[in-house]
Amino acid sequence: MPSKKIKTRIEPGKVYHVYNRGSNYQDVFFKPSDYLLFLEKMAKYLADYCSIYAYVLIPNHYHILLRVNDDLEINEWSNHFLKFSLSYTNKINYQENRNGSLFLSHFRRIHVDTEDYLKRLIFYIHYNPCKHEIINDFKSYKYSSYNSIVSLKPTRLARVEVLDLFENVEEFKNYHLFLHEEAVIKKYLLEEE
Repeated sequence: MPSKKIKTRIEPGKVYHVYNRGSNYQDVFFKPSDYLLFLEKMAKYLADYCSIYAYVLIPNHYHILLRVNDDLEINEWSNHFLKFSLSYTNKINYQENRNGSLFLSHFRRIHVDTEDYLKRLIFYIHYNPCKHEIINDFKSYKYSSYNSIVSLKPTRLARVEVLDLFENVEEFKNYHLFLHEEAVIKKYLLEEE
């Protein structure tokens, strides 16, 4: 029976933690330019249909926290997400001379229904490179939304909404100074699949 993390319907106006990993736990990003390609495809196929609050790209998986636009039809966002995923997969398959699925067949999605959970997920997503021992300081990880949120540079992220959630940039940074208890969101994590 399919998991609730696969069957949860994506609805307009709601916030979701969307994530997936490589088939057979294999990498989905093979070189630095692949991370940038993924972000370009995400902007091209998703930016007009949702507000992206946070993301992180890890060699074998990704996490995206987003709010679907209010004015979409049911399944409209999912159709664009499919185009995004296929576009990235096709480009990587060509580049790596491979065939078949790059990601697990169904992306996982969890409806985020409380502000506390939303804040903890933003931290969890940014902390993910440390959790997987890729880097010691998540604030210096290149393929995460953390630095775009604390920066003044233009971004397609929903920076204002994220900072409003934490009240301001200083409180956002302060929240990220502490390791938040993972057990609170454990039932939602990718590793629990």
